[in-house]
This record gives sequence, structure tokens and C-alpha cells, in this order.
Amino acid sequence: MSRFLHCCIALVWVANGLLAKVLNLVPRHTLIVARILGLAHARPLTIAIGLGEIALGAWVLSGRHSRWCAVVQLVLIGSMNVLEAILAPDLLLWGHLNAVFAGLFMALIYWQEFRTKSAVLR
Repeated sequence: MSRFLHCCIALVWVANGLLAKVLNLVPRHTLIVARILGLAHARPLTIAIGLGEIALGAWVLSGRHSRWCAVVQLVLIGSMNVLEAILAPDLLLWGHLNAVFAGLFMALIYWQEFRTKSAVLR
């Protein structure tokens, strides 16, 4: 089950990075970046963010330094969603409900890394 969850979590990062941002299949992401970081370089920055998300997905799959990886994910998801909720709520797919889905994803990452592994170590 643990490996399956790692693959699912990694798939979220890779899909969002590659499909939504790098390939621009969800142009709303570029609009969000433009709103937060400015229009001048929104597309290149969106691609860079997407590449970072793909790299994060690869890190999740690697299993290396998994606790640090989980912390990085939690910080990124939390900060990204707070920024978006404050600066671009009208561009979010589910508006302020995005926070609910982000919270559930964060809870899954936390549970996967800090609860299930801790139980195995005891």
C-alpha cells in the first residue's frame, strides 16, 4: 500500500507539472502565475514551476530522504494554496474549496510519511 500511495502522490505532481503547466493544457495556471508574479514572465515561470513539480514527483518516487521530501511537499502545497486563495481566488477551479482538497492531499502526505512509517518502526 505504501508504494502505491507514493506512486499516486508522485502522479499528482507529475500530472500537474507536465500536463497543466509545461504543456499548458490548463491555461488557468499561467493566469494564476501572472496574477501572483506578474504578466511579463508568466509563461516561462509557469514552465519552471511545472518542471519543479515534475522533479518533485521524481523525488517522491525515488524514496530518498522521504521525510524531507514530505516536508517540502507540505510547505509547498500550504504556501501555494494560501497565496492563490488570497491573490487569485477567482482563478481557482473550486474557489475557496481548493483549500479543502489541498488539506486532504496534505493530510495524505503526512499520514503516508509520518504515521504509517512510524507505525512500522515501532
